[in-house]
Amino acid sequence: MSHLICLTFFRFSTSLNVALGTLYFVFFSLSFQAYPLSSLTKKQPTVLVICGPEQKGSIGLVCARHLRMFNFEPTVYHPKHSPHSLHQDFTVQCEKMDIPFLSYLPTEVQLINDAYNLVIDAMLGPEADCSNIKEPYSGILVTLKQVRIPIASVDVPSGWDAEEANQDGINPDALISLMAPKKCASAFLGKHFLVGRFLPYDIQKKYELNLPDFPGTDFLVKL
Repeated sequence: MSHLICLTFFRFSTSLNVALGTLYFVFFSLSFQAYPLSSLTKKQPTVLVICGPEQKGSIGLVCARHLRMFNFEPTVYHPKHSPHSLHQDFTVQCEKMDIPFLSYLPTEVQLINDAYNLVIDAMLGPEADCSNIKEPYSGILVTLKQVRIPIASVDVPSGWDAEEANQDGINPDALISLMAPKKCASAFLGKHFLVGRFLPYDIQKKYELNLPDFPGTDFLVKL
């Protein structure tokens, strides 16, 4: 399977923003499929969603909203808010649904392990400069490297370069690639899913993407 490089991702991802509504729901569906309520080990179906300021953070906010709709108990940590109107709208929607927002992330890792079943990493995307990660995200990565509960990362694990695996990044239990796997995904050894059946054939042909077949009418496939 061909992999997208970071530059290629940005060349056409903006033009596909119209498809993001589908992408958000598909990502939620995948979370629901990979980690159903019955699989959670704690009495309360708690999930911690960590959101960054870019598009990946928007996906995390909408994922939190959908998780709440289906009886999960999401909590959002969103240290830096984006001025983008869509991002702000998603934040308001979560607030209106009484989804709690953390004012800080506990540095005592055991508090996170005890409080949540799962962490959704919607923090740093392909646009991040992994050689120069600043606070608060550098501190969050230190904490996430120590948690013992599963982490599911969106598109690129936070702290990884989109071109290659970064030893300084986190090691998630699951990776959900968007549209097509990035090069760094070739080094990922956990559960790997692809979402984004809506990618136009002309783009697949232009960038020589050899994407897998999606079963039936599904928008996601396990790689």
